Amino acid sequence: MRLPILFILVTVAIDSMGIGLIMPVMPDLIQEVQGGTLGSAALWGGLLASGFAVMQFLCGPLIGSLSDSVGRRPVLLVSLAAMAVDYVVMAVAGSIWLLLAGRIFGGITSSTYATAGAYMADISKPEEKAANFGLIGAAFGVGFILGPIIGGLLGAYGTRAPFIAAAILAGLNTVFGALVMRETVTDRIRRPFSWSRANPLGAFRHLAALPEIRTLMLVYFLFSIAFHVYPSVWAFYTEERYGWGPGTVGLSLTLYGLLAAIVQGVLIRPILGYFGEWKAVVFGLMFDISSFVAIALVTNGTVALILTPLSALGGAAMPAMQGIMSRATPDDAQGELQGIMASAAALAMIASPLIMTTSFAAFTGPGAPVHFPGMPFVLSAIIVVAALLTFLRARPLAT
Repeated sequence: MRLPILFILVTVAIDSMGIGLIMPVMPDLIQEVQGGTLGSAALWGGLLASGFAVMQFLCGPLIGSLSDSVGRRPVLLVSLAAMAVDYVVMAVAGSIWLLLAGRIFGGITSSTYATAGAYMADISKPEEKAANFGLIGAAFGVGFILGPIIGGLLGAYGTRAPFIAAAILAGLNTVFGALVMRETVTDRIRRPFSWSRANPLGAFRHLAALPEIRTLMLVYFLFSIAFHVYPSVWAFYTEERYGWGPGTVGLSLTLYGLLAAIVQGVLIRPILGYFGEWKAVVFGLMFDISSFVAIALVTNGTVALILTPLSALGGAAMPAMQGIMSRATPDDAQGELQGIMASAAALAMIASPLIMTTSFAAFTGPGAPVHFPGMPFVLSAIIVVAALLTFLRARPLAT
């Protein structure tokens, strides 16, 4: 594998791993610096997560536009260095406000995934883009698997240890990138920076002039809302429905991450070869609908684990969709496209927990019309049906 591609995949894996590294210790860390109960720590944890997502939404197109103008290399290296600094700040933070400032700063500079996607688009032939985006998805899955495991182990050495490890990983990867990464934004595709396109509304207004992008971005947003049912309610749902504890929940997430990495890193190429990009999206969305409905109805935890491969196959939709959008976007706007996608994903991260946790509470609480903890997954299935119908309407644009 060429070293620049390896660097991109390691970058995405570390980005994903960093989230999981710090998750196991966040409740204890917040109580350590703020005091209070676990419930109040959960509220502060939600505020930290929301602050990160809001800044990611606002700044995604800004970072993407910068990478189209000044180049992928400086933006990505500065972002990685800033990520390392952010983890150091959180490792030494003695107040909740410094933790919040660190998360806001991290949200502003969290361009690694978007800029990595733009870099991958630059170095890929048109027919290779979907499969290479699958490699990025697989790297994200690997980080998703390793992060919580390593974070849980390091947590035994104190609440600050995972942050120090994340800072070291980000710092070493910055050095690696400085040594092997070459610039891909040439004068042919370099685009002058424009503030009117460096914000979510302005950037989307520009790319919305491309009919395929306008429709597919809506599909991507709906899919992202539905997918975030897992981080929003999975731990609560499985405890209520199956009586699972933290160990089993962690095992289920690890299994899903492993299978998703296999689908996007290995199986995506034969899937694309057999179906093509457009049908691969339909294939993935239909598996997502089926898995959401199955999870909502299954009352046996063992059967739920067996259904995990069904859920993972839905991962074929995302790289195929990214490939279609990347090919429909001019070469000088690849960073802008990835920035908008990061903003759409961040907006989904803000909206989905509210929707999913509210529906879970409404159908499990004392005043529930019927006890049905699977309601968030029914909602997710309905949202993906809407995404599929929207996507099918867009299909003639490609013919």
